[in-house]
Amino acid sequence: MTANNQNKNLNPEEKNQDAFDDLIVSIEAGAGKFNLLIGVCDNADFRNKIIDRYETELKPHFCTYRVTLDEQEPNLKAAIQQLLENEECLEQFQPAVITVTGAEKLLFLRLGEEQSAQEKFFGYLQWTREALGKFPFAIVLWVTHQLMINLMKKAPDFWSWRNGVFRFVSHTKNVIYAREVEAIRFALTSTELENFNSDNDYFLPIEDLQRLIQQIEQQSEIKDAKLASLYITLANIYKQRLDRGETQDYQQELDLAIKYTYKALELQKELGLEEDVASSLNNLAYLYRSQGRYSEAEPLYIQALALKRKLLGEEHPDVATSLNNLAALYRSQGRYSEAEPLYIQALALKRQLLGEEHPDVVSSLNNLAALYDSQGRYSEAEPLYIQALALRRQLLGEEHPSVAASLNNLALLYRSQKRYLEAEPLYQKALEIAELSLGVNHPNTITIRKNLKLLCDHA
Repeated sequence: MTANNQNKNLNPEEKNQDAFDDLIVSIEAGAGKFNLLIGVCDNADFRNKIIDRYETELKPHFCTYRVTLDEQEPNLKAAIQQLLENEECLEQFQPAVITVTGAEKLLFLRLGEEQSAQEKFFGYLQWTREALGKFPFAIVLWVTHQLMINLMKKAPDFWSWRNGVFRFVSHTKNVIYAREVEAIRFALTSTELENFNSDNDYFLPIEDLQRLIQQIEQQSEIKDAKLASLYITLANIYKQRLDRGETQDYQQELDLAIKYTYKALELQKELGLEEDVASSLNNLAYLYRSQGRYSEAEPLYIQALALKRKLLGEEHPDVATSLNNLAALYRSQGRYSEAEPLYIQALALKRQLLGEEHPDVVSSLNNLAALYDSQGRYSEAEPLYIQALALRRQLLGEEHPSVAASLNNLALLYRSQKRYLEAEPLYQKALEIAELSLGVNHPNTITIRKNLKLLCDHA
């Protein structure tokens, strides 16, 4: 049996509830016999909540136990055998559920070792299937999607014994997509990843990526543009994970994004790569700004703007982007009088260079509207928000996350003016779009949900 959570018409919460219900039914139906079940979840915190929930629901009819795999010797049979020898309920063969975690911590890459931790795990599984079959209990083995894919390939005999696979949707991930490292394929030619498939969405655990880069750095004797490209790609991977809300440790990955942007910047300066320097200055300023480190971000944004003007001239989209970035920094600090002329320049330049119907023009409209909104200049903000919403619908379609953001912005404006009847349907539509496109637990979705609740509480 495979959990019926593939219905695309269901939202993530409904899919997870279906998977949970199927898991409970499978555990209960297999009471008193060997029952191998595979739980799949990429977020350890969310997984633990699921485990807590099914253990609570199954008591008192089932004894419940947890086993954590040893990272050095990840032997599933040995871990369960040790538990069996110490638990009276298991010795008497009473109905029981044994939950196995720790597989998510097993490293994928060998990096000079004879076997990776994951390969050891798969090897043990292939040799222990029949031994596990002697345990008349439900065994729920928790893996990530990346592990599940490799489990199917590397331990097919064990995989064939499963009675169910239960996939739980989680926005945060411990893996990166293969397409995100396509730009640094050149750096992987001497590693075990040199022939990777670019279509793999569950390519490499983030911990393994860090170890891989350290190995490449140690082996590299030449500081050149390729090494700088490697650092930039790494920084972008972390930044994109932050922007998408996929990180499981936000501060750690933010620090890594800053670290690799700095490494790239220093190398680009050394090599005289001025255009790349301008981009790295901008990226580093963005990361500092996201931490509220405005005094460190400001000189970087100013340097990036000056360098782009020098290299590209006054009339270039990248100059407009730099103007916008500096304006956004000033707005974050409440320096509205300094931000406004920069936003206006950026909008005019984008309209001139890109035309009215361009996503960058929409962003500039929204930014200027938000500035006016922050100052209580509602009559100036409203038409800009409405223009931005109309253009996003036209360019991106009705169900795009950016449309949800525009609906939320306009609703916030109406709420500030106590125009509650106009704000509520906008919030509701924004929430509907965000839940479908981003997921119920995405930070943007949560923000919209909170905004709707606040409106209902005060209306």
